This record gives sequence, C-alpha cells and structure tokens, in this order.
Amino acid sequence: MLKLQEKVQDQISTIGIIPVIKLKRVQDALPLAKALIAGNLPAAEVTFRAKDAELVIQYMTRNFPEMIVGAGTVLTLNQVKLAVDSGAAFIVSPGYDEEIVTYCVTNNIPVFPGCVTPTEIQCALKHQLKVIKFFPASQYGGLKTINALAGPFSGIQFMPTGGISLDNLQEYVANKNVAACGGSYMVKESLIDNKDWIEITNLCTKSVEIIKNVRG
Repeated sequence: MLKLQEKVQDQISTIGIIPVIKLKRVQDALPLAKALIAGNLPAAEVTFRAKDAELVIQYMTRNFPEMIVGAGTVLTLNQVKLAVDSGAAFIVSPGYDEEIVTYCVTNNIPVFPGCVTPTEIQCALKHQLKVIKFFPASQYGGLKTINALAGPFSGIQFMPTGGISLDNLQEYVANKNVAACGGSYMVKESLIDNKDWIEITNLCTKSVEIIKNVRG
C-alpha cells in the first residue's frame, strides 16, 4: 500500500495544487476537465458535497486518463467504495475517520485524512501516512500552525485547503512542510455556472506558473 500511497503523494506534490471541485451538473465534467488540462493542471478532487460526484469522477477518468482524479469530502465507507469503483485515484476526508483510513490502508487505496491536531496526526502516523490534509487551513492558523505542528512531527507534510488563493499560493507552496495545496478559486461555482472555461484555464495557468517559479 505504501508504495502506491507514495506514488500518488509524489504526483500531487509535483502538481502543487489540486482543484477542489463541487459540480451541480454532471454535464459540466468534461468541459471542466478540458479547461483544467488546457491550463496545465490535469488534476481534480471531486467532492461528494454534490450529488452524482461518482459520475463526475467516472466521466473525467474515462475520458481523460492523463488526469489524476480523486474524491473529496468523503465521509462514509459507501462513498469510498463508490469513488474507487468510479476510478478515483485517492480519497480525501475533511477530518480523521479511523474506519475510512483503516479500510483504505487495508485495501491499497491512497488516502489523505484531515488532521489539524497532534492527536489526529498521531493517528495518521500509526498507519504510516506521511501526507495529510489540513482543513480549514485559514481558520486553523494557516502556515503558523502548520509550522508549529511540523516541529514534533518532522516526517509529516500537509495539504492545506480552505482559504488558498492566487494571493497566498506562493507563500504556501514555498513552505517545506507543504506537499501541495487544495484550492477552489480556479473552479468557483460562478465560473462553472457561467461556463467560463477560458477563465478557469487562465487561473490554472497562473497557478502553475507560481508553483514553477517557487519550486522550479
């Protein structure tokens, strides 16, 4: 399991930012995927906050195999199974759920649970997880808290999500304790509702440029 977990971690870290997507209409999945790829950001965390998230994952993975597509806001084992059956490459939960983490580890499914306290991080470490979600990042202190937690947990890296924007992306991805960020600013509901695929592509391109400038 750990080799597959590490492979996905490396892919996500190389990309640097994962668009966090909530789609109200399944038919928007393909044009959105095209817009992300056009912006050199072939990745997506499709959240189960929206109905038919598993269909969105299925459409993206089947039509654009070059993308790495995961499932987000996963709260139940049933959602894990739906996501994996639909082609999800990884599972993301907003918090730490022992049942979900144990199931994923046991079944060779890369998983990134949300951990914002030392206790939650220690739970993740028991499963040998080295990259965890940090959500909501801005409300829990952002980089100050991440840096403080990295002190006693030097082997852990974080995926901060919540409050990430073009304005602070550079600061986050430049931090050695950050593997990658999760962001919704390039896939805002208003942009998708207006089918503004060009602006989505532009925001992705700007994000990728920032990451390249920082990480090389």
